[in-house]
This record gives sequence, structure tokens and C-alpha cells, in this order.
Amino acid sequence: MSATLTLKRAGLFVELRRGQFDAEVDGNPVGSLDRQETIEVPIDPGHHTIRMRAGRYSSRPHAFDAADGETVTFQLHGANLWPIYVASLVKPDLAISLKRVDSPR
Repeated sequence: MSATLTLKRAGLFVELRRGQFDAEVDGNPVGSLDRQETIEVPIDPGHHTIRMRAGRYSSRPHAFDAADGETVTFQLHGANLWPIYVASLVKPDLAISLKRVDSPR
């Protein structure tokens, strides 16, 4: 039994928060993405939490469920607006935007 987690790093504008982003599922590292990259990670079916990190900066954690054979897709990008970039200096979990793009079951 297996499911797939797809991560797409695709910002429409210039990313002010640059560099490689590291993906964590349930607190464990599963891969890294550079700008405009996509990775696929096999995961066990069930309940999971994903978070992206870049040094001290991160996304907010997102919980999701994956069924056997399902592909769960998230899109992410670094801060691309100055107010968000500046706010992330104080609140580091605003630095990376992470959003599920497929419809949950």
C-alpha cells in the first residue's frame, strides 16, 4: 500500500525568499526543491503533516490524509511580496507559502 506526495515549487513572480526548500513529512526530511522543481515522494496511506523549511524560515504545518493509490499535491513558493517578506523576519512561518492544489477526498 502506498500513496504519493507531489510537491511543486512554482512561484508566478520573483521569490524574495530564495534558495533550496527542504520538505518534512511528519517531522522527517523527505526531499528538497529548488525554484521551478517538482518532486514526488512515496508515503504511507493515512494522516500526515507537511512543512517546508529553509534554514530558520518555514511554512505553516499542513495536515492531510492520503488514501492508498492517491496522489496528494501541494504547491509552494517563497515570499514574493515585500510586506510578507518583512513580516517573515519576525514570524518565520510566513516565509514559505504552501497550499494543497488537488481536491481532498
